Amino acid sequence: MHAGTILIVDDNKSVLTSLELLLEDEFDQVETASNPNRILSILNTEPVDLVILDMNFSAGVNTGNEGLFWLRRIQEITPDLPVIMLTAYGDVELAVKALKSGAVDFVLKPWDNEILLEKIKAALQTSAVKDKQSIPHNTRNPEPAMIIGHSPVMMKLIRVVTKVAKTDANILITGENGTGKEMLAREIHRLSLRSRRKMVHVDMGAVSESLFESELFGHEKGAFTDAHESRPGKFEAAEGSTLFLDEIGNLSLGLQAKLLSALQNREVTRLGSNKKIPVDIRLIAATNRNLPEMVAQSLFREDLFYRINTIQIEIPPLRNRREDIPLFADYFLKKYTALYKRTGLALHPQAISKLETYDWPGNIRELQHTIEKAVILAEKNVIRASELFIRPGKAVSFSEAQNLGEVERQAIEAAITQNDGNLTAAAEQLGISRQTLYNKLKRFTL
Repeated sequence: MHAGTILIVDDNKSVLTSLELLLEDEFDQVETASNPNRILSILNTEPVDLVILDMNFSAGVNTGNEGLFWLRRIQEITPDLPVIMLTAYGDVELAVKALKSGAVDFVLKPWDNEILLEKIKAALQTSAVKDKQSIPHNTRNPEPAMIIGHSPVMMKLIRVVTKVAKTDANILITGENGTGKEMLAREIHRLSLRSRRKMVHVDMGAVSESLFESELFGHEKGAFTDAHESRPGKFEAAEGSTLFLDEIGNLSLGLQAKLLSALQNREVTRLGSNKKIPVDIRLIAATNRNLPEMVAQSLFREDLFYRINTIQIEIPPLRNRREDIPLFADYFLKKYTALYKRTGLALHPQAISKLETYDWPGNIRELQHTIEKAVILAEKNVIRASELFIRPGKAVSFSEAQNLGEVERQAIEAAITQNDGNLTAAAEQLGISRQTLYNKLKRFTL
């Protein structure tokens, strides 16, 4: 028995069965997947030492492009993970292309068992030597890969992300609360040429007007009361990395002008100083608001909008990609069973159906909390539909709403109800900071 976990990815289930029977007596663990979209979920939740990857997954297609696409995705997640390509077509050019793209070897179908085992053992041995000589894994990949989903709209989105991540183009991420805008920003940073340095995240909704310049541009000692020492701002902290400005639509026009100046000139001036400090950053901004509409209403500067919007990526709500729900549910189930030491838990098919038919107004964030709660409260090894606490809460009726403030009040009440009075969770669902929620509770006397 050899140490190591082997992941086999092939759409032909007879191939999966044959390889599993061959390898399970040779290696510690063998994982199989008939859908390549499960690769990211498996690599994020389980230790894998080698992947055997088919070159083609669509009927009648033998170009190998699908296999090469997933090979690149695996390399983006774990660059040192050895991948052996599996193909039924003896195309030498295709095999060479796979090797040039980073595969350690390839095997033709039908395979020779002894040759396949030799190739696997050789790849694992080479990988082990590299691991001993390389830097720690968490230094190479500080961020886990984002779970994308396999819906057509998300596959199209990740193709765009893969193209733009390697550039320094400014990116605006839009979408409803809870769709994963911050996750996508981290994925873009992880795939970028700046990934060696930590991404700097600023919640613009939580930065007050009085602290804006100090927070983003920094200050010198004595610049204001309590400025007992000099401190760099977020722009300087993001030098050579990515600056992620979340909730950018919440900025006032005055603060928008200051931000625009820094982005145009690529330099900042600390409070209490006249010295201009050049900054090298890659900007990613996010919002759940309709910025073009705000521009039309003179609530958002048009020049700033175009400055941050070189590339716009909109994340669709979960209700518009229901085929992704089981994938996310499985990912969160594995995450929380490991966290709370509830191994062996599974979702009943009726529970999965219930998840798929719910509209998820809180999107992925709400699904995550639902699965976490179910794992904590589960009494048996199978989570049934009745154990999924999905409650729509109070609906917001726009026909009855007196004004925008009333709509906001109802949304806050609904979020608090859905989260059983947990204000931190309610703030996360609403996409605002906890302090902002406290301020709104005082304002509406809730």
